Amino acid sequence: MIEENKHQRGLKQSIDWKLIGVYILLVLIGWVNIYASIHSEDPSSIFDWSVRSGKQFVWMLTAFGLAGLILFVIPTRLWEEAAIPMYLVVCFLLVVVIFVSKNVNGSHSWFEFGPVKFQPAEISKITTSLLLANVMSRQNFKLSQWKDFFLTAAIIGVPMLIIVAESETGSALVYAGFIFVLYREGFSGWWLGLIGLVILLFITTLTLSPFTSILILIGILTLCNAFMGPRKEFWKRIGLGGGFVLIMAFLPWIWEQVQEAVQAHLTWMENVTWVPQARESQDFRWAFLLKVEPLYILLGLSFLSLPFLGRKSFRKRDGFLGLSIAAFIVGVILVFSTDIIFEKVLQDHQRSRIEVLLGMKEDLAGVGYNVNQSKIAIGSGGLTGKGFLQGTQTAFGFVPEQSTDFIFCTVGEEWGFLGCLVVILLYAFMITRLILDAERCREHFTRIYGYCVAACIFMHLFINVGMTVGLMPVIGIPLPLLSYGGSSLWAFTVLIFIFIALYRQEKKYF
Repeated sequence: MIEENKHQRGLKQSIDWKLIGVYILLVLIGWVNIYASIHSEDPSSIFDWSVRSGKQFVWMLTAFGLAGLILFVIPTRLWEEAAIPMYLVVCFLLVVVIFVSKNVNGSHSWFEFGPVKFQPAEISKITTSLLLANVMSRQNFKLSQWKDFFLTAAIIGVPMLIIVAESETGSALVYAGFIFVLYREGFSGWWLGLIGLVILLFITTLTLSPFTSILILIGILTLCNAFMGPRKEFWKRIGLGGGFVLIMAFLPWIWEQVQEAVQAHLTWMENVTWVPQARESQDFRWAFLLKVEPLYILLGLSFLSLPFLGRKSFRKRDGFLGLSIAAFIVGVILVFSTDIIFEKVLQDHQRSRIEVLLGMKEDLAGVGYNVNQSKIAIGSGGLTGKGFLQGTQTAFGFVPEQSTDFIFCTVGEEWGFLGCLVVILLYAFMITRLILDAERCREHFTRIYGYCVAACIFMHLFINVGMTVGLMPVIGIPLPLLSYGGSSLWAFTVLIFIFIALYRQEKKYF
């Protein structure tokens, strides 16, 4: 860290008070809406400790106390020096909780100490961010080096996989946001595109067909090779690849006509006198065509072209074409593995939520109930909302988990579109402020950690809001600083104020 000198800035100049102000504002908005979500015809005080709003007030006071300790008492060098032991301790807790916790909605992720519950998955985002910043800020670290890449992947992957084993898919999905941090530190943008392609293939295979997925894969790889290859070959590659995709797009229709003609021919043959052996031979050859699917014709033609493309890649030293061949093979394997992953890896409730989200089935009274009620609540709010404590969906408890995972629909019903817009803009300001502050830092550790904080908040915001409006599956993830819960509020408070303290240390001296 930066050494002290005689020229110091005061608290006003060294602390980002705008960031703290947005933090406090979001916490207060959350507290008010938690009270609204549990409000009934026989209301209690917002400070009543027997209800969630009163308990949240206690969590808020303790969170503010934690923020003060981090900002003014705990030495900032501790976060970098203790990153490794803290990470290992939290990973140990993540494993232990699987075996000692109760089953809560299919998840084993909570320690319980009387009335107090603690979820180590929330803390793991902090320790993972600190260790990432510790490792990636070291001298000679380069993501382009395989040892550094695999070390970084292990830091992210170990807690993520343990959390998946706890059946906390939502918390595990947040770790995908760290890829934005890696991108800022030199990770190739092609990896982001590759992840997007994997998601696209998974969805199209489930909702459309493997044939469509492979055709999309070929089309995307064709466009990438056209843009990345020599300029003089651009239209040639577009023409050959695009022409193949266009012809194959009509293959199911063409093959259907062929099969109808074959079936008509076989029907005609049954009415003609043939030598029995000849007829059996004819029947076998023609009937074989009825069993061949367009998917296998597409795969056959595609794989026949691979040796020629591989030869061209080697002869012209076109490394991107070689990678595209490998990507095609891996993509085909993924397409044929989708059903196995969907049926064997995902749990029943996860499959049901994805099916409802993708429109594969409708279950408004079952797994789709929460989202449907949430959309009704948000939609009924209109432009300006029904008013504080006037939401009918909220007051009569139509939306389950409304003070936690679905707190955003309370904002939508009682404060309307404008209220939702204000909340989202506050989050956008916080994320933008974190990134701008991180970019102003000279210390690599502080900059990388700042990006980790921004990535975690963004992923929570994106998933939670998407979940409440039906654009993401219901995976049980809180809205930062707004949702009810001590673990979540403490975790985000610590996550944010560690960065504010690190930033203050940098700005403290001239």
